[in-house]
Amino acid sequence: MSKEYPRLALIGAGYWGKNLIRNFHGLGCLDLICDRSAEHLALFQKQYPGLEACQTLREVLERDDIDAVAISTPAEFHFEQAREVLLAGKHVFVEKPLALKDSDAAVLIELAKERGLTLMVGHLLQYHSVFRVLKDLVAHGELGRINYIYSNRLNLGKIRREENILWSFAPHDISMILSLAGESPDSIMATGGNFLHREIADVTTTHLTFPSGMQAHLFVSWLHPYKEQKLVVVGDKKMALFDDTKPWDEKLLLYPHTISWENNIPVPDQAEAQKVEVPQSEPLRTECEHFLECVAEGKTPLTDGEEALQVLSVLNSAQESMNQGGKKVFPASVAGQSSSIDATVHPSACIDEDVTLGSGTRIWHFSHVLKESTIGANCNVGQNVVIGPRVQIGNGCKIQNNVSVYEGVTLEDEVFCGPSMVFTNVINPRCHIPRLSEIKPTLVRKGATLGANCTIVCGHTIGEYAFVGAGAVVTQDVPAHGMMVGNPAVLKGWMCRCGTRLSSDFSCPACGSQYAEKETGLHQVEKLS
Repeated sequence: MSKEYPRLALIGAGYWGKNLIRNFHGLGCLDLICDRSAEHLALFQKQYPGLEACQTLREVLERDDIDAVAISTPAEFHFEQAREVLLAGKHVFVEKPLALKDSDAAVLIELAKERGLTLMVGHLLQYHSVFRVLKDLVAHGELGRINYIYSNRLNLGKIRREENILWSFAPHDISMILSLAGESPDSIMATGGNFLHREIADVTTTHLTFPSGMQAHLFVSWLHPYKEQKLVVVGDKKMALFDDTKPWDEKLLLYPHTISWENNIPVPDQAEAQKVEVPQSEPLRTECEHFLECVAEGKTPLTDGEEALQVLSVLNSAQESMNQGGKKVFPASVAGQSSSIDATVHPSACIDEDVTLGSGTRIWHFSHVLKESTIGANCNVGQNVVIGPRVQIGNGCKIQNNVSVYEGVTLEDEVFCGPSMVFTNVINPRCHIPRLSEIKPTLVRKGATLGANCTIVCGHTIGEYAFVGAGAVVTQDVPAHGMMVGNPAVLKGWMCRCGTRLSSDFSCPACGSQYAEKETGLHQVEKLS
């Protein structure tokens, strides 16, 4: 009995799209192909009778009978096209890379989560049965502690003009290396050579170091006299070679070499290579089938948006290093020993040493988190924000654009800081008199809202779920649930935790919550029936 797969459309019937067409059609799920070239479409319709065709994305998205879309267009279009597909309520498979910017990838991830849709990226070699066996050997300790990994992906062509060799060849290798490492790199250094076009690298080498001490390097080129596709993994027990140009039974070899010590000198003991038996399959077929199964069964793909974002972050860091002449780059998401690789940091942001970022937190364009600061989980830090040094921010906070959270300020969970609001930390600043020893602490308690362009003069506490209006200047403590407006700010009412102004009897007309007075403001007592 054949499997019931979702109905699929494919966008981009060019160089790689034809392979996706072959596989998705072979799996019996492809109904529609979309390409700007009428000539391409006619050829595929002749090759695959019954296959429908169109020339615009809009026509694809208007089809209620299409459940999922595969995108195989140039990388510069991936973000906008994937976004439109997700907004139309359809699952999406995107060829590598997911996007060109980390921030765009994060948007797609969030959009897919919000709408309960599958987002998968085509990191093909994760579905190669040889790599899967190799990964299993590493996971079970067959190679011992991994010391370093290197990959060579070399060929004469296909030479591109819309992207350089790093973005064209390296994503697959980065994906494999990160999968084997189980951690993100803490430094990246890349160099490139531009020979055929002065703005496009034809050859690049990239060096990665990891917190565990493991290292890796990648060598990619489309200006090479012969084809080479090798991944070498060196452990302290065994070494492995995945050579994708070899016949199937020679693609994966184990080398049980050992190093012994004689007179305090390391002496290598070479051993014969061992062939590893691997079941044969077509990686692309496996990848396509995996996407369809994830859509049908609601499973998380092996190469989902989060995995793609980790790869994209390495690519952007490597590109940044190349742009700076091979300068070592410390990826923002891990430079401060972040507590989770799930944090997302835009390449233009700067994260100092000894910074902790919680899982799911996002740091956007041109923001700077200074040393010894901690940001909790699932926070959103907007553009041009400065945090620290030595600032504590709780979970679920939202800090809008152009805000500075200085030393001495503490935000508890779920605090909202509106655009361009201001904290101070010294009561009487003079540029010619150092006053760092006179910092007055400010505490913003759970759930408080600080409106756009308001100012919080230092040395005060903003109570739980307090609401400071836009442009207000706070010069005193604010009670829990208090609504403060004006300059100087005065108490003008009370706010429910849901964000609605309370009635005179301290009840919420929106959610029915009832409050009572206490020394520090209001506290919730019940909900009205």
